[in-house]
Parts: sequence; C-alpha cells; structure tokens
Amino acid sequence: MVYILNIETSTKNCSVALAKDGETLVSREIAEMGYSHAEKLHVFIEEILTEANIQFSELDAIAVSQGPGSYTGLRIGVSAAKGLCYALNIPLIAVDTLEILASQISIEKGLIVPMIDARRMEVYAAIFDKNHQKIREIKAEILTVDSFSAWNETIYFVGDSSQKAKIILQKENFIFVENVIYPSAKQMTKKSYTFFTNNRFEDIAYFEPFYLKDFMIS
Repeated sequence: MVYILNIETSTKNCSVALAKDGETLVSREIAEMGYSHAEKLHVFIEEILTEANIQFSELDAIAVSQGPGSYTGLRIGVSAAKGLCYALNIPLIAVDTLEILASQISIEKGLIVPMIDARRMEVYAAIFDKNHQKIREIKAEILTVDSFSAWNETIYFVGDSSQKAKIILQKENFIFVENVIYPSAKQMTKKSYTFFTNNRFEDIAYFEPFYLKDFMIS
C-alpha cells in the first residue's frame, strides 16, 4: 500500500487529499476570497490523517501542485510539502496545476483549455486533447478576440477565468464549463501515484514552484 498526501494551493482553493494506491481516501478543501491557506492547510492535513487513522510516519510521499498560479498560494503549499518531506525523509512529487484542472472534465472529442486567473485580462493557460495530453505548453497570455481562434475543434474552457473570458471569447466552438473553477487535490491522486511508481521525484533542496512570471507588487 502506498499512501500519498496531495496538496493543492495554487488558487483560492486550499485543498488536501490523502490517497491510497492512487485512490482518494479523505479530502478537505475550501475556497475563500481572502486566501486562508496559511491558516487552513496544516489543519486540513492533520484532520484528514486523523480521519483516515494514518500516522505521518505511514506516508510514502508528498505531492504538491507545482503551478502556475498564486505566488503566495504556491509558496505556502510547496513550503509545507518540502518541510514534511524533510522531516519524514520521503520523496516529493510535483504535478502540473493546469493538468490537474483539465482532468476534472471528460470529453469525447475536442480540446480542453484550463485557465487560471492572472491579472486583468491575463491568464495562465495550456491546451489538452480529449485524453488529457498536453498539446500546447503553458503560456501567460492576455485574452483578445483572437485568442484560440486558430483552433476549429470544440474547445472546453475550465478554471476561474471563465467569467471574464467568455465576455471576449465568443466563437461558436467555445464552451465554458462553469462548474469547474479550481484545481483540486482530489484530482492529483492518480497522477501522483503514477509518478511514485515511476520514481519521478523532485530534488527537495532545489525544487521551486513554476511561477511562470516574475513576482510583481501591485
């Protein structure tokens, strides 16, 4: 049995899930406007371990959402994950945040575009096919009426940028999935288990979140 603690803090959603062999056992998450990650993350971790009757010493790895996303959220999540890995002497696994978001929907044909809100009309976005394979790398891009217009397939947009994006992106092949807003640790569990079985681990000392852009103070 492999127990992996999954941590996702790249957006307003503070999310934690405990998985056994890739299947979620217990999870906690809350999305608040004020970003309560610093207050809630370690509380959630302790709660789910207690509920599952699992000790910290029984964990085999920690998985963290690597970004892009909120600078503060990513720093909190990665710092917690690295601290636990150091203390428990277990490996660190990093999972692509936009892949976590894209994996929340299943489609028979077309493309999936997960978008995380950046600033103003800017988003962090990538493009995935129906099998959740990335076919365009992550970009920080400012949305215009021409964004994604080169693609004729049906495109399903997910993420917390939908409200502002659908004002601009109005092609007939664009569909906004409004009930998929934030990446969740519950969607990390299968991927993190696959990474574990393939020994795809990060260097705990040198791993940094994928910020994509330099930090700017508004």
